[in-house]
Amino acid sequence: MITLLILIPIIGSLMILPLQEDYLNNKNKIKTIAITTSIINFIVSIFLWLEFDSNTNQYQFVTEFDYLPIGHLIFGVDGISLYFVLLTTFITPVAILSNYNNINVNIKYFLVSLLILESLQLALFLILDLLLFYVFFESVLPLFFIKILVYGSGESRDRSANLLFLYTLFGSLFMALAIVQLYSYTYTTDFQLLSLCDISLEGQKLLWLAFFLAFAIKTPLWPFTGWLYRAHADSPLAGSILLAATILKFATYGYIRILINFLPDATNYFGPLVQTIAIVTLIYASLSTIIQQDTKTLIAYSSIAHMSIVILGLFSNNIQGIEGAILLALAHGFVSPALFICVGGIIYDRTGTRVIKYIRGLVTYMPIFTILFFIFTLCNTGIPLSLNFLGEQLSLIGIWEVNPIISALGATGIVLSACYSIFLYNRISYGKYSPHMNKVVLDLSRREFILLITLLIPTILLGIFPNLILDSIHLSVSSLLFN
Repeated sequence: MITLLILIPIIGSLMILPLQEDYLNNKNKIKTIAITTSIINFIVSIFLWLEFDSNTNQYQFVTEFDYLPIGHLIFGVDGISLYFVLLTTFITPVAILSNYNNINVNIKYFLVSLLILESLQLALFLILDLLLFYVFFESVLPLFFIKILVYGSGESRDRSANLLFLYTLFGSLFMALAIVQLYSYTYTTDFQLLSLCDISLEGQKLLWLAFFLAFAIKTPLWPFTGWLYRAHADSPLAGSILLAATILKFATYGYIRILINFLPDATNYFGPLVQTIAIVTLIYASLSTIIQQDTKTLIAYSSIAHMSIVILGLFSNNIQGIEGAILLALAHGFVSPALFICVGGIIYDRTGTRVIKYIRGLVTYMPIFTILFFIFTLCNTGIPLSLNFLGEQLSLIGIWEVNPIISALGATGIVLSACYSIFLYNRISYGKYSPHMNKVVLDLSRREFILLITLLIPTILLGIFPNLILDSIHLSVSSLLFN
């Protein structure tokens, strides 16, 4: 089943490549193949979830491939990686549908790149080898670089693509050195064997710093936040959705799978440092968000603020905090793409601008959009009955047990997120209809409505029934801490 998950998007890509997009029928066929492939893969992941046994902390559905040119491949899934896999397969069809109508040049290569990105992301969350984890961690960079460069909309997309590539590559060089050093200690890169190895605290410290630098840039944490808002602002809508929903979760998964799992003593030692950096990032990003005038940039900065609370939960060194961080990471994977669809897709397609002061009074002609936008705005602030609320609360409760002062400072993010989220909503939804929008804007199309409802359902459903997730991850998180 794991093999199918990784191979289905590749098979879909191979079906698309021979088609010529010069004819309208072929364009429609290319789009149909891409969306059908991604939906089939999501259905396969649902079967994986249904067959998953939450009563064991062992890797399940383990699949090995020997005698390959790239070496020994071993894939498996546990309670932690399961929901990152589900998030990836869920968000890919959403990303494809988001640009379904407004990209018509080189559509074949655009959709093929999205399907290949899905395979690479799934391989990262399923691989059980540290060296290949690094390979898949880096493999999304060239595709995303090209996606911003070729399909991006901003005038400064060249700079944005270069910053994305250079920032991430810089941090990953240190991760590569750490993997080589770790191999010299243990003579293995297998996850299961590495978890049994005993490394001295001094050895762990250097390895931890190298891995943390790579993950801090990908999160991103201050002072490495400069690439993210530019990448979001100049990326096509599908790129922003994938970047917010899944690619930023590479670091979240890396913290859990590598730092907490293999280097626990160093993680405990550097915990106060990470908590301090997370608080600085939270306050800096929140205050920066309030003053933004570009809608996509504003949502990008809010992503940084929410990921800071995820970091607080991960480094709380207790079950509540880590489980809350996973819930919040998943919630962010639903709500942030929805907000990008609202501001970078629906509003931008109708008004041709993302500058907030030129957009006003949308409720006059877009009442249904305004209602859904309001609900997602509230979810972004962490309102009760949303998954964001549970994630933030568990993360802050977890860090409270370690350091109440850090927890209190982290709670300011809830107030600040309410400030910038409601402020954005009020400015563009109400007031006198903007004279800069000299035409009547249409309300949601059927496609846009389906996209937003698709993201809203899991946000609310899992906020009411969080045990659908917690029951599956509890044993894996407990084993992570106590073994």
